[in-house]
Amino acid sequence: MNTKVSPHPPLRPDAAAWHGRWLLAAPHRLGFAAAMAVLLSASVWWSWILMQRVWPLAPPPLALAPILVHGVVMTLGFMPLFVAGFTFTAGPKWLAMPPLPAQALLGPVVLQLVGWVAWLIGAHSGVVWALLGLLAAATGQAWQMVRFTGLCWRSRATDRWHAAIIAAAGWSGVAHLLALAGAVWAQDIALALLLVRTAVWLCLVPTFVAALHRLVPFFTSNALPMVELWRPWWVLIVLLTAAAVEALFEVGAGWREGGPPRALMLGRGLFELVVGAIVLWLALVWGLVQALSIRLLAMLHLGVLWLGLAFCLLGASQLLGLRQGWPLLGLGAWHALTMGFLGSILYAMVTRVSCGHGGRKLLADQATWWGFWALQAAVLLRVSSALWPNESAALALTAAVWLLAIVPWGLRLLSWYGRPRPDGRPG
Repeated sequence: MNTKVSPHPPLRPDAAAWHGRWLLAAPHRLGFAAAMAVLLSASVWWSWILMQRVWPLAPPPLALAPILVHGVVMTLGFMPLFVAGFTFTAGPKWLAMPPLPAQALLGPVVLQLVGWVAWLIGAHSGVVWALLGLLAAATGQAWQMVRFTGLCWRSRATDRWHAAIIAAAGWSGVAHLLALAGAVWAQDIALALLLVRTAVWLCLVPTFVAALHRLVPFFTSNALPMVELWRPWWVLIVLLTAAAVEALFEVGAGWREGGPPRALMLGRGLFELVVGAIVLWLALVWGLVQALSIRLLAMLHLGVLWLGLAFCLLGASQLLGLRQGWPLLGLGAWHALTMGFLGSILYAMVTRVSCGHGGRKLLADQATWWGFWALQAAVLLRVSSALWPNESAALALTAAVWLLAIVPWGLRLLSWYGRPRPDGRPG
């Protein structure tokens, strides 16, 4: 019997040429790829801006305050796109609904991607570009939320609360984008920066908290049978209430020139220390110590730990700054929340979804693991930067370590999204 052997065996998926059509093979590919493009672009841009403060290079012309451009894109830029990739992958399963094709996300994702490119261009070219970018991003996110809210509305699943919270938080993001457009048009930078801070508490934190409440105990009990699945509703209610109260604190501090009232700082500091203690206790109850033996699970649990540490640092910063009338750590404690909590959870969840839904082993390899620890180093540098003799040098070093953590990880995952699954399955 004469068996013919092909002289050109099929290419391994990782060796196949990258092609954009693969981005439409699954919702997480499209959403994550667009989000990663915005994340990498914004990170490189901000690092470039920070380097101007340390080395005597020609500063770029700026039409908007760079701190505002950075805050907006790092809060409402790539995060909703990552959330889109996640919710349109996991959401239909949570809601017992048929999965949506990636094509359903194409219009919303492209609008947001174009909008954030315009926003970064507007940082140097003028307010008109920036406004068009914000309006395009708001339109794209609203379109995205209409589709997800429709899934929630049509679902007859018993538990729709987690998805509903994420939907409400997404609509909060749309409202914040529109309000930001108004603030930028009025050239009210103080209001715009306040909106960035409230967007973190009312859009991002509820989204992440809802997802963690549903997933962390589930993942942990599956991987570590000795850890009981424990996720009472009161935990979720406490965390969502804390986020809402923090938004009110931001508003209370934001309307007063010359720093927040000392009474507000005292009350806020004590409140944050109590919430931080609750979250640290929750991290232990959810199996932090046991999870450290499994890298991918440890990354999620360390992200939860950062939420507790962030509240404690925010509270300590308020109390220690009472004499000077301003939080001691400045934006350092704030970045424990954004870089530490949100950044660590994002790194862990995007890696997990990209592996699990991309036909790869559900684990964190050496490159992923060391990238995660580089991220932790960047967080520690940023948290402590206000205490350095030269804060500008500390920020530039933080940006360099952040790029070391994010760029190799991001480029690697982008290469996955544009290639077929290694196991040959669709999606």
